[in-house]
Amino acid sequence: MPKIRTKRGAAKRFRLTAKKKIKRNKAYKSHILTKKSPKRKRKLRKADLVSETQERRVKRMLGIG
Repeated sequence: MPKIRTKRGAAKRFRLTAKKKIKRNKAYKSHILTKKSPKRKRKLRKADLVSETQERRVKRMLGIG
């Protein structure tokens, strides 16, 4: 069997933490920012972890386990 290729789009969007969890950036921060409150935009700056339900799917896209 050939090796599974990494989905390049996923590789650019996700990073692994030291404990092998997957870090992601939040969505809705790129445009139409005038109607979003400063508090909401500030919270969107922080990175977040991929939910447990999606973790297996994302790891397969990244070619890990």
